Amino acid sequence: MNRTLQTLICLLFCLPIKGQAQTPAVADSLQFDFDSFMQQVAAHHPLALQADLLLETGEAAVLKARGGFDPKAGTEVYQKYFDDKQYYSLINGGLKVPTWFGLEFKGGLEQNTGAFLNPENTLPSAGLWYAGITVPIGRGLFIDERRAMLRQAQVFQDMTEQERLLTVNDLLFDAARAYWYWSGSYQNRQILLDAVEAARVRFEAVKQAALFGDRAAIDTLEAGIQLQNLQVSLQAAEIDYFKAGMYLSTFLWLEGTLPMEISNTTIPSVITGPLPDWLQPELLPNTASIVSAHPAIQYYGLKLDELDIERRWKAEQLKPRIDLSYNPITENVGGNPITGFSPENYTWGLSFSMPLLLRKERGDLTLTKIKMENTYLQREQKTLDLSTKINAYYNEWNISNDQIVIFEQAVADYFTLWQAEIRLFDNGESSLFLINSRQQSYISALQKLNEFRIKNKIAVSGLNWSTAKFATWYNQLTP
Repeated sequence: MNRTLQTLICLLFCLPIKGQAQTPAVADSLQFDFDSFMQQVAAHHPLALQADLLLETGEAAVLKARGGFDPKAGTEVYQKYFDDKQYYSLINGGLKVPTWFGLEFKGGLEQNTGAFLNPENTLPSAGLWYAGITVPIGRGLFIDERRAMLRQAQVFQDMTEQERLLTVNDLLFDAARAYWYWSGSYQNRQILLDAVEAARVRFEAVKQAALFGDRAAIDTLEAGIQLQNLQVSLQAAEIDYFKAGMYLSTFLWLEGTLPMEISNTTIPSVITGPLPDWLQPELLPNTASIVSAHPAIQYYGLKLDELDIERRWKAEQLKPRIDLSYNPITENVGGNPITGFSPENYTWGLSFSMPLLLRKERGDLTLTKIKMENTYLQREQKTLDLSTKINAYYNEWNISNDQIVIFEQAVADYFTLWQAEIRLFDNGESSLFLINSRQQSYISALQKLNEFRIKNKIAVSGLNWSTAKFATWYNQLTP
């Protein structure tokens, strides 16, 4: 990537940011190949950087959910003073440790003093140590809110990875199309540059021949009109090439989110050149297996997993809440709480609660089931869409290959006809009108061939997008 960056610094110059001077562009034309362009986009485009932040979001969500199982220390102090007397002082300090299995352990020291303590708060002067456990035997036995949140956060972390791949896959597809439009517009410009030069040479030759009386003066008008028409077409091609370059520049950034702009002296690689190995299309792939591994389908699968966890928790809400607690207690005798321990000293409790109609709980469960059904249908639709796009891009790639072969021969034939017409004209057996017509047909054939080549490259890019090959390549760049 360092080599690519050094090349780009030579090829491109940074856009000014309110007052910054522009870096001078290089003097000679340099070729900016497709592979280097894609690596630059993957390395520094803001969307790619934002996609990487999704991973950090997932990690933070898991960290937050794990906090539900953090041990908690706490102290409660309640005191009352009146008429220069301490009515009571209630102090309870301890530690609570929640566990993955829904059990909660706790331990601490309770110390109460005062002249007017309630009987249930009366304790030995040294206080009482306690340790205990709370067990949910109804709602929360198999899954509780803490466990549900952690499991969902873990699934969400996997979802952020798929979302990251989808974001980058779309970005690289857009970038690839921008490059091939830029390359194609450059080729169209070159076609018309050559055509204008040929028309200029012919115009000068006809003009000289007319001066010497070898050609009719009207021929100079015919040659001049052809030259003017081609010059206008060239100007339109220059505009298209400039626009394509400006759009391409929107994908180019340097480290530190510094925008870049294509230099006027930078040219694309020829559109007839080979693709990088990682982008080479293959024979019609096993569509079903590729679609099932696509990040979009993986995302929907994970979304269903997340909703299934939510469904289990909502279904758990239909159960009554029954919590059983048991707390052995012991007096602090001689500074050692173990000395006074007896299994006969303890507190226990049972709490029960349950809504009578369960309307809220049943409604929540139904809503979650509806979400699951919607997500399932979305996944099925996405599966069909991806299968259709893979087949469509593959067929477009195959057909455009055949069109290129056919039109390469057509271009050669149009060129032969044009040259033959020139020879006939030189022998006095043809006219400039026919030469111009042959040349125009040849130019149109070249442009049509270029159009097929652009479609071919975009079809390959579309095939690699629909099969998430861009995302796979990006993952190899940033493991």
